[in-house]
Amino acid sequence: MKERYAAFIQRVREKKPLVHHITNYVSVNDCANITLAISASPIMADALEEAADIARISSAVVLNMGTLNERTIPSMLAAGKAANQAGVPVVFDPVGAGASQLRNQTAARLLDEVKIGVLRGNISEIRFLAGRQSETKGVDASEDDLQNTEDAVTVAKTLAVRLHCVTAITGAVDIVSDGKVVVCIENGHPMLSNLTGTGCMCSSLIGSFCGAAPDATFEATVAALLSMSIAGEIAFEKAGHAGNGSFRMALHDAVSHMNAETLTGRAKIHEA
Repeated sequence: MKERYAAFIQRVREKKPLVHHITNYVSVNDCANITLAISASPIMADALEEAADIARISSAVVLNMGTLNERTIPSMLAAGKAANQAGVPVVFDPVGAGASQLRNQTAARLLDEVKIGVLRGNISEIRFLAGRQSETKGVDASEDDLQNTEDAVTVAKTLAVRLHCVTAITGAVDIVSDGKVVVCIENGHPMLSNLTGTGCMCSSLIGSFCGAAPDATFEATVAALLSMSIAGEIAFEKAGHAGNGSFRMALHDAVSHMNAETLTGRAKIHEA
């Protein structure tokens, strides 16, 4: 199983997919650079006048609600619909879903009007979208929601079936489901939670992998999250003692050097 996921790294490096982001200004630079680190090509085009055009020529589209505003909502809808028409996979990151009416209404509208290929969020965001009781801590998962891994498996599988997409819940254990299979990833390091935007970077990597393998969205998503979580372990080993800034740089370095051998040797995954 590990070898199957590891093979997707080479597919990304060979294809160098163009990944269109409409993302948030807090993490936009890290999202662009993590995309480059895996050998994909980022473009951040959030103007309504070009969002659809860029989506049509891209290999994947990543829609991120991190710094949501009325200007970018129409751009997300336009890009998502254009991607659907062109057969381009769409990754949706519902940052802060459950925290405000604007975010809740926007997430609902995107899920209603755009066919999502991959939905990636933290457990609180995904629980909210699944209609479960959920508590938010701004854009972070609440402590109560983080405690119940068994429930997270059920939520991921249920939402994947309902939305006909791949659902990915990232946290201490990453959970990925296509509605039939559920894979749990136990790699990573707690220091990843000390950096803003690591979830956004996960979505960028998912977009990169799905852009290179639109025919295998589930496997591409697992491979992307394995790459990020293993990179977190390597970054801590090399620079974690120096603090957040050095860890952030080491994380990008680790993704840029990620290969099939590293992923296969370090992956800790199992089917739930």
